Amino acid sequence: MTARALRVARLSTTIVFASGVLVSAQLLPKEPTHTSGTSVTGAFEGWFTNPDETKSLLLGYYNRNEKQELDIPIGPGNHIDPGGPDRGQPTHFLTGKQWGMFVVRVPKDFGKNKITWTLVANGQTTVIPAGLHPDYEISPLVSSASVVGAPEEGDTPPVLRFEEKGPSVQGPLGMIVERTAAMSKPLAVTAWVADDGKLFTNSGVVPAFLRSRPAVSLRWSKYRGPGTVTFNKDRPEIQKTPCEQKGMTFCGSATTTVTFGTPGDYTLHVVANDLSGDGGDGFQCCWTTAHVRVSVRP
Repeated sequence: MTARALRVARLSTTIVFASGVLVSAQLLPKEPTHTSGTSVTGAFEGWFTNPDETKSLLLGYYNRNEKQELDIPIGPGNHIDPGGPDRGQPTHFLTGKQWGMFVVRVPKDFGKNKITWTLVANGQTTVIPAGLHPDYEISPLVSSASVVGAPEEGDTPPVLRFEEKGPSVQGPLGMIVERTAAMSKPLAVTAWVADDGKLFTNSGVVPAFLRSRPAVSLRWSKYRGPGTVTFNKDRPEIQKTPCEQKGMTFCGSATTTVTFGTPGDYTLHVVANDLSGDGGDGFQCCWTTAHVRVSVRP
């Protein structure tokens, strides 16, 4: 997708139903900033084709509250249809814009069908549709922008693992691993990353603000769960290690510890960004997501 087409798609895909009325995001009235009490809106960010020819719909959200994180359980206030109400969406909502948090897989013959994601936050209902319109096709696994110093090559997302030699994920596909923990002892979680070190820009010149970014950064957050989740470092520093993986110029690992406010089943979310930053700096590439499901015992 071209940069212009992507900007158009990003405007178009934020179409929402507000109070039962279909409203285009660019026509919504400008609201004053709110610390709490306002809405959370799902965001359809495009779709892509999987190796087996099924399709993945990429979704994030926008929490308009500056300080209020919300927990919205699966059910009347948080459902995706058809096939829901649970299609893997978050139940904990961080503040601000959160890019590409999860994908919903649909059949290769999904055609002109759509899914809708309904959220009710602070008494305000929003509904967003998602489908396979050609204008919304994206390339989250290889950047469509120019790579500095190598315009014929594409930037790719970081590779993420939870064991040094274990299974990996690349891109917003949301690999899931499982862990157990006890209330009496913080859970240590280590992530290993590798990246090609490429950087894409429209101009082919590296802007000054990008030069200071780390090659790969990690961010942990609560995705689902009945109680509070506290990370000793939600953005742990990655310790660089030698790269053995072909084509990778940066490799490393980072560990954080997690404590839980109450026993139960939780899901943690981690995103690994390369130099392109949050949301791929507007190009839907290049970041990687994964989920850690944790069963917390008393």
